[in-house]
Amino acid sequence: MPFYRGKTLSLFMLLLHVSRRTVFTTAFSTLPALPSFNIQRSSRASSTIASRKNPFSHCQSRSSISARSSSLSVSTLSVPSSATNQTDSFSTMAEMQANHFPTEMSQAERYLFDLNGFLVVRNVLTPDEVAACHAAIDQHMNDAVAREDPALRNAVQGSPMYGAGPPRLDLGGIFEWGEEQSKVFKSILAHPRLVPLFHGLLGKGYRLDHIPFVLMNNKGGEGFQLHGGTVDCTSGEYNHHLAYTCHNGNIRSALLGCNVMLVDHNPGDGGFCVVPGSHKSNFKMPPGMVDGLAHSEYIMQPATKAGDVVLFSEGTVHGAMGWTSDRQRRCALYRFAPATMAYGRSYFQEDASRSTSWPSKFYDDLNDAQKAVLEPPYANRLDRPNINADGSVELTQRSERKRRHDKEVFKTKYF
Repeated sequence: MPFYRGKTLSLFMLLLHVSRRTVFTTAFSTLPALPSFNIQRSSRASSTIASRKNPFSHCQSRSSISARSSSLSVSTLSVPSSATNQTDSFSTMAEMQANHFPTEMSQAERYLFDLNGFLVVRNVLTPDEVAACHAAIDQHMNDAVAREDPALRNAVQGSPMYGAGPPRLDLGGIFEWGEEQSKVFKSILAHPRLVPLFHGLLGKGYRLDHIPFVLMNNKGGEGFQLHGGTVDCTSGEYNHHLAYTCHNGNIRSALLGCNVMLVDHNPGDGGFCVVPGSHKSNFKMPPGMVDGLAHSEYIMQPATKAGDVVLFSEGTVHGAMGWTSDRQRRCALYRFAPATMAYGRSYFQEDASRSTSWPSKFYDDLNDAQKAVLEPPYANRLDRPNINADGSVELTQRSERKRRHDKEVFKTKYF
């Protein structure tokens, strides 16, 4: 009898173990899928600008994404995720949904941006798109301008930001090189991976604020002294035009930097650096820190791969370390702002017309979503085109009666 009792108990334990494994497996096989960009037309046809083609079609498929991780990252350290603020769970979900993009900023992305003031977004551009950018840059290298005049130097000689001395090279015109050479650069305006993040950090109706350009460094090239901060890191004055706020879960940056990395920036290579959390600082930096000569352990150079994008609040203190790699540093820098805000003024024509438009070639070969991002600053309710989750563009309007009343009172379409 004891023999059979033992076998019965062993069989019972085996069945219990199997049932537990079944429940565990089932629980993880029902994880919710990330939403994807499904192209649909708005039912409000009268207020929707219909695109002739899917504005996200050029980058909808991610079949060419490399095998590297597509996780979020805020660190250069090659150590476990508990010490780097990487979100492994997000990485796993992103890999499961490799052919789709999320349509909203995730909780992990909100948390990490609010915590650190910047976010690394992996694999935004495919290897083929990165190669296309390099090919275009190579064709225009003679147009690059070296910042060699002492009045243009960005760092103090002898500091980590200065490097060995060669000046940075700046290359403009990336929106004016024709359809083939400018296509990838223009795609950043309304890239489906970035639109939810732009909406989450700037709000609907976000706009391009500065003319984008490519910055380059050869080995030993000069970086850039730390600068920025909602409280200026040098003067201690409040920078309202670089303000960062978060109320009721809504993040807003008055000015958002967008660094599109075109080469790998490995730990120690130099390039873009940041002081995490400095967008919430209330004091100027202590002596020597803006030059990297003091408290350097608080200055971080995020490790990135070609095709990654770094989004950062201009209210987060940032700069660039001297470049140490043998390969030429290349990245494209954009800046975006909320619908009603402006820092730059490039959208003003300097001719007699004083029209509010960018250089004419900026508008060539754009879809409606990309065109919407080139609007001048004004409120969403005043017929501003907004990008929907599916890539279509919809005008946000007041009632017809209110619009007609303004016309009667002010004799113009808008007040």
